[in-house]
Amino acid sequence: MGHDDLPTLELAFPGPERDEGVAAILSGRKTALTGLLEIYEHAGEAVPVAGQRFAVLDSEGSPAVTIELVEVRVIPMKEIDDDFARAEGRGYSDVAAWRAAHEEFFRGDGVREYLGHAPVVDDGTLVVAERFRVVEPVDSARR
Repeated sequence: MGHDDLPTLELAFPGPERDEGVAAILSGRKTALTGLLEIYEHAGEAVPVAGQRFAVLDSEGSPAVTIELVEVRVIPMKEIDDDFARAEGRGYSDVAAWRAAHEEFFRGDGVREYLGHAPVVDDGTLVVAERFRVVEPVDSARR
């Protein structure tokens, strides 16, 4: 199955944050990602399951890499640990750094505009914690 046949996954919003996330996946630093369950619910999207593959899009909307989910958990934010935080590949030294960055993002203007309100973000906030492996980077010559 080629990249064009897969459902797509967009990290954050287009721009530097997405570009850094895609680069971290391609380098192997990023093997986990976290989404706010409320965003899935608002979009009417099912929570993904292990074994699903996605074409991860870059800021231009082009497939950059194919990933396969190896673990998906819906858990309260308080259950994220240091290992998962580091697997996010964004340079978080521990879960406290991960938590601060995710609270800022989830409470940010982009998420607020998308949901139509500021989400509640606390220890009990449900997140979709996903671990993945890279299946296939997109050949830049084919892009």
